[in-house]
Amino acid sequence: MRLRTKIELALLNNLVWVLLAAFFIYNAISTPSFFSSRNMVNILYQSSTLGLMVLGQGIVMMVGELDLSMEAIVAFAPGVTILLANKFGIDPVICILLTLIIGTAVGWFNGVCVAKLQTNSFLLTMATQIVMRGLVLFLVPFSIAKLNDTYTFLGRGKVGGIQMAIIAVGIIYIIFELMFRKTSFGRRFLLTGGNKRASFISGVNTDRVMIYAFMLAGLLSAVAGLVTAGRQNAVSNSMGEGLVMMAFAGAILGGCSFNGGKGMPIGMLGGTLLLGMIDNALNLKGVDVNLVSATKGALIFLAILLDRLRFRLTTEIMHRENLRKLQLADAEEARKSGTNTPES
Repeated sequence: MRLRTKIELALLNNLVWVLLAAFFIYNAISTPSFFSSRNMVNILYQSSTLGLMVLGQGIVMMVGELDLSMEAIVAFAPGVTILLANKFGIDPVICILLTLIIGTAVGWFNGVCVAKLQTNSFLLTMATQIVMRGLVLFLVPFSIAKLNDTYTFLGRGKVGGIQMAIIAVGIIYIIFELMFRKTSFGRRFLLTGGNKRASFISGVNTDRVMIYAFMLAGLLSAVAGLVTAGRQNAVSNSMGEGLVMMAFAGAILGGCSFNGGKGMPIGMLGGTLLLGMIDNALNLKGVDVNLVSATKGALIFLAILLDRLRFRLTTEIMHRENLRKLQLADAEEARKSGTNTPES
C-alpha cells in the first residue's frame, strides 16, 4: 500500500482529532478564557458523563446495534438504589454495587432480547427507555438530595486536586482501549459487527458478544448515573435526558458506524472532547440556550453525514488502490511475457 493511501486512510480514521485540533486552536485565539487551565479541567469534568455514554453507545454500535435505553438507566439505576437505601438502610458501598448491577441487568435484558429473540434493537431499547423513564417519574417524583458522601465520591470527590470523575473516565477509557486492541475478547466485537455470519462460522459466539455489548453499555450508563448523582448531590428523574442523541453523535464522530465493525475507544474519547469543547465554547460566547440546543441538533446531523462521507471516501480510496495493484500486476505479467517470448 502506498504511503499516500496510508496517510489518507489514517486521516479518515482519525478525522475527529483533526477537527478537535482545529476547533481548539480557533477558540484559543478567539476566546481568551477558553485556553485557561481552569476551563480545560472544566471541559473534562463536564464531559465525564457524556464520555461514559459515548463509550457505551460506541460499543453497541461496534456490533451493529443501537441502544436508546442508556439515558434512562442514568436515572433508573441510582433512583431505585437510593429508594431501597432509604427504606432498608443499605450500606453506601453496597448501594454503589447495586447501582452497577441494575444497569448491567438492564443491558443483559436488552442483549438477550436482541440476540436471542432477534428483536430490532432500536425499537426494543426505545420501549425499555420509555418504561424505565416512566418508572423513575413515578418512583422519584421529586429529587432525593443530600446523598451519602461515599455514594457521591465518584461525582464530587477529588484526588490530588483533580475531580475523581475525570480520573475514573480516563482509567475506563484506557482499560477499554487496551481490551479492544490487545485481547481476542475485544476484537470479537468488531468482528461480529463487521460480518456476523462470517464471525459465527469462524467460531465466534456472536450472540454472546452482542449480549456483552449491551451489558457493558448498561454498566457504563450506571457509572454515568453515579457521576451525575454525585455532581448534583441528588437523584432526579430527569438525569440523562437528551444524552443518548449526543452519545450517538460522539460515537460516530469518533469513528463508529451505523453499519457496525468500526470504532475504537480513543476515537470515541475524541468525539466526546469535541462535543464538550463546542458546548463550552458556545456558553463562553454567551450564545442563547435555544441556539445551543439547535447547534447540538446540527452536530447530530453532521455526524450522520460524516459517517456516510467517511464510508464513501474509504471505499473510493480502497477501490483506487486495488485498481493500481491490478494495473501493476498486469504490467508485471506483460513484462514477464515479453521477456519469456523466444526470439525468431
